[in-house]
Amino acid sequence: MSDTVIAIAGSSGLIGSALVYALRATDRRVLRIVRRAPSNADEVFWNPDTGEFDPSTLSGVDAVVNLCGVNVADKRWSGAFKQSLRDSRIGPTEVLSSAVAEAGVPVLINASAVGYYGDTGSRTVDETAPAGAGFLAQLCQDWEAAVAPAENDGARVATLRSGLVLTEAGGVLGRLKTLFSLGLGARLGNGRQYMPWISLEDEVRAILFAITHDGLSGPVNLTGPAPVTNAEFTAAMGRAVNRPTPMMVPGFALRAAFGEFADEGLLGGQRAIPAALERSGFEFHHNTIGEALAFATAPKAG
Repeated sequence: MSDTVIAIAGSSGLIGSALVYALRATDRRVLRIVRRAPSNADEVFWNPDTGEFDPSTLSGVDAVVNLCGVNVADKRWSGAFKQSLRDSRIGPTEVLSSAVAEAGVPVLINASAVGYYGDTGSRTVDETAPAGAGFLAQLCQDWEAAVAPAENDGARVATLRSGLVLTEAGGVLGRLKTLFSLGLGARLGNGRQYMPWISLEDEVRAILFAITHDGLSGPVNLTGPAPVTNAEFTAAMGRAVNRPTPMMVPGFALRAAFGEFADEGLLGGQRAIPAALERSGFEFHHNTIGEALAFATAPKAG
């Protein structure tokens, strides 16, 4: 597959770095779209803030993967930070989608999130479910709408609605492992909110699947097949690090610490299932939260 070229925006992040490694391991050429001066022939420059990007740099590219976006949990939600969450997603997606259309790239794989569905309570949702309410739901709607230029030009576009990506290398699990290892793991609020999770390995495998599987387009939930409640996640995490998890952090304390994000990102959730992936024949390596956490927290060789 050495003649296959995949361009990636957001290649230095947690998922992007793992994706680059996986693509190169299968002899695909990776073209990294970077915001600094390119250092080699496998990098091209763009400035999504100003819309500066030369579509001709995508000539011969087989697929573009867009993973851009500031982490929603990086800071307390202020008006300025919420605007940065939008600016880091919608504008770059519009720039890339237009370039994909102009360059005639046949495939665009664009990040999104299960926040699209809002807080679904105990109701199971697949990709046919409507958008929910709240800031994150509106953000995801606008983010996904920004792929329109590529879609309208006939590219196959998949919008990947990711859940919580589990790896101790970073993300939510990277932050939680130390707390749980110290016996400070706790359920959040009543613990009944759902946490749609996916292992980093399966996240990357699903992106590779989306790149190569011609029948997969539109919204695609990147979540494990068995979403769990926060209470179930907390108990499973305790078992993975062999520590008790008797504590609970009340909702009012979370709201005091995290503001608006507490209700949408910590006390609400989505019972999202990967219907589109499974219908297309994708098989998970980690089917349960126990399998995913055991893999993520296992001692690594070397």
